[in-house]
Amino acid sequence: MMHRRTFGKAILGGALLSQSALTWPARAAAGTLRVAVGSNINTLDPAKTKIGEEYIVNFLVFSGLTEIAADGKLQPDLAERWTRSDDLKTWTFELRKGVKWHHGREFDAEDVLATIKRILDPAIGSVTRVNFQIIESMEAPDSHTVRFKLKIAYAGFADLFSDRQARIVPRDKLDTLTSQPIGTGPFRFKSFSPGDRIELVRNPDYFVSGAPKLDAVTLRIIPESAGQISAIDTGDVDFVWNLPLESIPQFKNSTSVALDSVPTSTWDGIIMNCSLAPFTDARVRRAVLLAIDKSALVEFALNGYGTATHTMIPPGHPFYNNDIKIGPPDLAQAGKLLAEAGFPKGFDITIHVPVGRPTRERAGTAVREMLKPLGIKVDVQRVPWDKFITDIEGKAAFSVDGFYSRPTIDSSVYPFFHSTGSWNSTLWHYKNADMDRVLDASRATGDTAEQTRLYREMQVLALQDPPGVVPYVINHVNAFRKNVQGFHSSPMMWLDLRQVTVT
Repeated sequence: MMHRRTFGKAILGGALLSQSALTWPARAAAGTLRVAVGSNINTLDPAKTKIGEEYIVNFLVFSGLTEIAADGKLQPDLAERWTRSDDLKTWTFELRKGVKWHHGREFDAEDVLATIKRILDPAIGSVTRVNFQIIESMEAPDSHTVRFKLKIAYAGFADLFSDRQARIVPRDKLDTLTSQPIGTGPFRFKSFSPGDRIELVRNPDYFVSGAPKLDAVTLRIIPESAGQISAIDTGDVDFVWNLPLESIPQFKNSTSVALDSVPTSTWDGIIMNCSLAPFTDARVRRAVLLAIDKSALVEFALNGYGTATHTMIPPGHPFYNNDIKIGPPDLAQAGKLLAEAGFPKGFDITIHVPVGRPTRERAGTAVREMLKPLGIKVDVQRVPWDKFITDIEGKAAFSVDGFYSRPTIDSSVYPFFHSTGSWNSTLWHYKNADMDRVLDASRATGDTAEQTRLYREMQVLALQDPPGVVPYVINHVNAFRKNVQGFHSSPMMWLDLRQVTVT
């Protein structure tokens, strides 16, 4: 029996309307927005993306079935509405009609099926694959309806289609996604000069009437923070995405640059590779955790623009475990654990931090100082971002990495902490049977009270047998010149430019 609730409609004056029917102001030509981003783009294929700058392109060029709005709520995108069965195992999505791909063909249900089949292909290597492995079967009853049957009950299934790697791609252009990405999003791909810029142009056929307002967007790749700051200060760019937090004070009283900030569940992590010594021993990992002063890290690494946490579940969320207090370091217990593990005098180790990610660089420096009292001598090695992704992530014993907000708690936690999780196998190679049990149970229940209990247990486990340290969640800050209008930061860290103008 299908659940009676219908998701994805907007109600105006008692009439039930799809988003595409909403009235928007008439469009006026609005020029080109020049945006500074910190890293080069490694791939234009949305299923394979892994870093924030790639996610920007995903959002501007492609669409998902659903979308996380700026207020954190789920809303329609390519799906006008959806229904779910009472047992949460059958989900039916009704798709928008008349949506065109950038190359002119009409979007349909077969595109959705091809996208998910591709994500589920291990050869693609998509980090979102683990989220969609709960699908038992999928079909297209007609050209604009898609139905999924799941192996388990899963209340957050519609949310998964709003994630970064779950952008819908055209079934007839899969082979050219890496060089000529084609989507249904607000902007069309024009060109990519690696290490320099990506150029996008307005999609005149975008399914939201009146959007986007801009004629074009240029993403300028400026790796160093100082270069980004200089560029916006002089007007060489109009916008800096994800402004380095240490730069906030110099713009607070600016007459030409405005700031916009929002709390997120984005986090940095102190990564301990559980498959490499000395972190094969859980006592060593816990000793490092106990030596870390999370509140001090918020001040030092984030300049105070964030909040200490247990895991990537942010304080304030209903699933956050308030019974666990974040206190000062426990060096005595940490030293005892190290001695039990055979390191009474500590050990020498290198921690790798990515260049161009200032919060992570500062976190690495702080960790070095925090571990000194245990006799752990840490050498901080700065690694260029491209090399960090290919040579360090998941391969080095000790590093500082970071990850963006996910659309659900399950998609925030499961891929990182479950033994089969795609990000777990990319980072810390962590295995804990109790953690697997809790995470499997939490995604299989639709009962909020039970989920709350399970996720709070998960946080206890993550501190008792840590794969690493998640010290804080981070505020997302953007800077833009005051001729830029209509922009609002997203807790998902999207770069949503659909209503932006440049005067």
